[in-house]
Formats: sequence, C-alpha cells, structure tokens
Amino acid sequence: MATDSKQVKAIVRYVRMSPLKVRRVLDQIRGRSYREALIILEFMPYRACGPVLKLLRSAAANAEHNEGLDRAQLMITQAYADQGPVLKRFQPRAQGRAYQIRKPTCHITISVAEAATE
Repeated sequence: MATDSKQVKAIVRYVRMSPLKVRRVLDQIRGRSYREALIILEFMPYRACGPVLKLLRSAAANAEHNEGLDRAQLMITQAYADQGPVLKRFQPRAQGRAYQIRKPTCHITISVAEAATE
C-alpha cells in the first residue's frame, strides 16, 4: 500500500445505518483501486453501498482538486466505520409495556492515496 504518498480523506457523519452493516461493504473495497471499488459498489446488493459510493467519489474529488492527484492512480488506503450516537425509540407492546428500539448511526471515513507506480 501507499504509505509515503499524501493521503486524502473524506468523512460522512451520522449515517442512519448500523456500523456493522457498513463494515461489511468497506471490507470489500479496502486496499483496492478507485475504479475497481466503484465497480464493486455499483453491483453489491447492500443499502450501505449508497453512502459509501458517494463518500468514495467525494474522497476522489478531494484528492483531485485539493492535492492535484490523478483519479486513475488512486488506491483506497483506509476505510472504516465508527459507531455514532444511537437514537432510542419506544414501541408500545401488550399490557402497557414499552419495548425499546435502538436506531444506530455511524461515521464513515475513507482515505485514498496515489498508488506507487513501479
């Protein structure tokens, strides 16, 4: 992986999705090239692919416009999802009880860097 080159990252916060479900998608694209990751995300059947795809394009745009890197040479160096705040809601149940519903959120971070050409 590219460790000596400039890493550019993009972060999206408070995504209304479980971090476990987002990590399942991020594990598939970590360490791959930008183009390869786009193809994978386009055809994966998970709902988490939408925000991850948008974030990946944002990270590539950051690299191109802020650092002058070439999109075709980008590699995904880091991709992780941290847990955000949990929205707590209550569902009415039988005999006056209330069951708690937990609606998780997550913060997704993707870092890209230019691949080392040999």
